[in-house]
Amino acid sequence: MQYILSMEGISKSFPGVQALRNVNINIKKGEVHAIVGENGAGKSTLMKILSGVYQPESGKILLNGQEVVIENTKMALDLGIGIVFQEFNLCNDISVADNIFIGRINKKFGLVNDRWLMEETQKVMDYMKLDINPANIVKTLSVAEKQLVEIAKTISRNANVVVFDEPTSALTEKEIVRLFEIIKALREQGKAIFYISHRLDELNSIADRVTVLRDGEHIQTMNFKDVTKNRLISLMVGRELKNQYPTATRKIGDIFFEAKSIKRKNLVDIGFFNVRRGEIVGFAGLIGAGRTETARAIFGADKSDNMELYKNGKRIYINNPESAIKNGIGYLTDERKESGLALRLDVEKNINMTNYEHHVKNGFYSQKMADINAELYVKNLTIKTPSIRQIAMYLSGGNQQKVVLAKWLCKNIELLFFDEPTRGIDVGAKYEIYKLMNKLSDQGMGIILISSELPEILGMSDRIYVFCRGRITGEMKKNEASQERILQYAAGI
Repeated sequence: MQYILSMEGISKSFPGVQALRNVNINIKKGEVHAIVGENGAGKSTLMKILSGVYQPESGKILLNGQEVVIENTKMALDLGIGIVFQEFNLCNDISVADNIFIGRINKKFGLVNDRWLMEETQKVMDYMKLDINPANIVKTLSVAEKQLVEIAKTISRNANVVVFDEPTSALTEKEIVRLFEIIKALREQGKAIFYISHRLDELNSIADRVTVLRDGEHIQTMNFKDVTKNRLISLMVGRELKNQYPTATRKIGDIFFEAKSIKRKNLVDIGFFNVRRGEIVGFAGLIGAGRTETARAIFGADKSDNMELYKNGKRIYINNPESAIKNGIGYLTDERKESGLALRLDVEKNINMTNYEHHVKNGFYSQKMADINAELYVKNLTIKTPSIRQIAMYLSGGNQQKVVLAKWLCKNIELLFFDEPTRGIDVGAKYEIYKLMNKLSDQGMGIILISSELPEILGMSDRIYVFCRGRITGEMKKNEASQERILQYAAGI
């Protein structure tokens, strides 16, 4: 059988981590080949080797039967290989059009042909049925819009082999449906598509074959129609995972936090909500409904026009994140790589980032005390790392999320926002995050869970507030909630 592309015997290591070990994978024209596995399984690393970001230590890549050496991303693009990165690869301070055609901009008399640029970008927007102005500066876009621009940038290059690395993690259901239509159209055009996702249910719509990686090794490749979801999960984690959400018997206490009259421009107009001790409160709604904007206002990351906050019956005033932390409020951001972690610093420094003053002894900073604290959280949160000196960027997504969580647990936090805490992490790592959330709530912490995944909201929340267009349109207890009811409130019906 002739494959358009094959990767044979691929191995790659990073400091302290064997990321890939003798991995084989191939793909045919007009095929969608899904790649699944836990975080740290090697999926993204394998595709970054294919796209020229990394170089393999051994193995070879065959394109149309001929061996190729892909030294950089430009060479990959020249060979017809494009990738939609899981981490945004965009320039925030230039326009959507400039990002999509970066390195390919048409010039006239030595100057950028702006008319050509806008017209060509609009063609891509029209093809993808996106309502994004090509002239908009990328930093003004939402996370979902940035993801769509990342996809548009790759689609515009007309590659023969396209890699989608977690492309739906920030998209709404409507946007996902449109993306799948595009993928099916690309398949009909004979394009070969590698598709990485932790959302196994969505593979039903598009996948022809599926390859499972675990701990950097190839486990099995199968026709997707011949495998069940439970079988895939078992192959991914190396064990049976019977319950998606851990059971909890929380003892919910009294109301200790109340928010009233939160207003921020035309984004947020919240009348009232509250949180009890030991309670997990879900914030549900469509992307752009105002959930994250509300959290950022309360945390002081964004300035509000009006806001009344009460803790234990007394009014508190928050003007910035420092004052929020002093009042026992933490925020686990939805963009851990951009604003949650210092990716080029090690695990120890990231964990102790909010807590340096506690490691000062006799006027001097004690590295020994800092190390002991970091080791404690690595153990308690089961963070998989070779050592506390490991650079954070080399950890898997799930372990990066645990490091961010450890950073907040170092402080005396009573209310913690979890904003999309399991975005881009696998089923096994999700389960670990859920267990940690239950453990914190059992200790009396109040948790606000912001999630675009309705099963996650339903599976973890004791009470749910539903947002629509910056307002709370519904409130329900766990036993009153259903996907249908939440979607009705989220749509403003």
